[in-house]
Amino acid sequence: MATHTIPVEITDPVNARILAVSEDRIAGFLDDPFEEIARLSGLPTETVLERLRGMVEAGVIRRIRQTLMATNLAPGALVAWQVPAERLDEGFDYLSKDEPFSGHVVIRSTDAETPGSVYRLWTTLKVPQGFSMQRHCEMLASRIGASAFRIMPAKRLFALGVGHVRRKGMEPGSRSDELGVVLDTNIVTLSELEWQVLGPLKREFTIDEVTSQPWRARAREAGVSYEEFLDVAHGLSAKKVIGRFSTFLEHVKPSATGERVTRYNALFHWRVPEGREIEAGREVGRHHILTHAYWREGGAEFANVNIMAVAHGTEKAKVLEHKAAIDSHLEAVGIPVSYTNVFWGGRSEIKPSEITPQSYEAWLLDQGIEPATMRA
Repeated sequence: MATHTIPVEITDPVNARILAVSEDRIAGFLDDPFEEIARLSGLPTETVLERLRGMVEAGVIRRIRQTLMATNLAPGALVAWQVPAERLDEGFDYLSKDEPFSGHVVIRSTDAETPGSVYRLWTTLKVPQGFSMQRHCEMLASRIGASAFRIMPAKRLFALGVGHVRRKGMEPGSRSDELGVVLDTNIVTLSELEWQVLGPLKREFTIDEVTSQPWRARAREAGVSYEEFLDVAHGLSAKKVIGRFSTFLEHVKPSATGERVTRYNALFHWRVPEGREIEAGREVGRHHILTHAYWREGGAEFANVNIMAVAHGTEKAKVLEHKAAIDSHLEAVGIPVSYTNVFWGGRSEIKPSEITPQSYEAWLLDQGIEPATMRA
């Protein structure tokens, strides 16, 4: 008897329809996110569930989870580390495998020697409320042998959405008619019940959990009724601490058939006049190719850049065309750029950052560090 083989490549037409929605189109908290993916992709729910399970099993989808606006739950920053070349891989391994508060861990390089090019190791970092990011970075620096680091909190966000499948074949200069949104990074205080629900809510899904009404099991895990779980989750969404329900593709490593979602990961830097950061960020954030855009202060180490953005692509020349189109747009709307640069991503690992104070204290104790010494 013939076996039923489920297509798992992102180029399969049905999978592409699903992923164009599921990567970054399901905003906030929904009682049944898989049903909404089915509705927006115009496919039966059972087909969506079957294809998602197949892509998770094949490693095409790296994880499925409810994302959080972590910048509103724990102070966060992009951190650049200056690490000796001989310790670069060791530092990467430690931050990607043994330190649960660093999310994106990337080794970056520039096409020429430029301000900041000695900072090769880059991470996103969340340090839970009540604890010191400076002290945490000092502790990490001693462990990975970093001689210097630069902490760059996001002052504002202008674009936040993955959508690699949706961006394939996008023309340079493609942008929205409206300015990019401005997202603040104010920290929100949660109740004990909200943290109790948030833990199970944010945990990534196993294959068996990719099913209709997925939150029923999570409510049991949280120790509350299904109705209470939904009520608390909707309340968290109203507080703007819930991000998207997302399927995250394995976009670094090739699939079993050699297909890559993306090959080049570029971090763009611009320096615009002081006082025009939000204006410039909104113009940059209009461009559809960008997965992230934000106002961060690079300081003297990075020639005082203040607008940063991330784009991905399969061809380096095409990624640079997108960058040139954004540069031209900034010039056209009268925003002067006195310095710009591109940092290319190489070896990378992406994982959700832990954000709960309880997990931080437990990790510190496991590391032999007294939590009281790390408080802000």
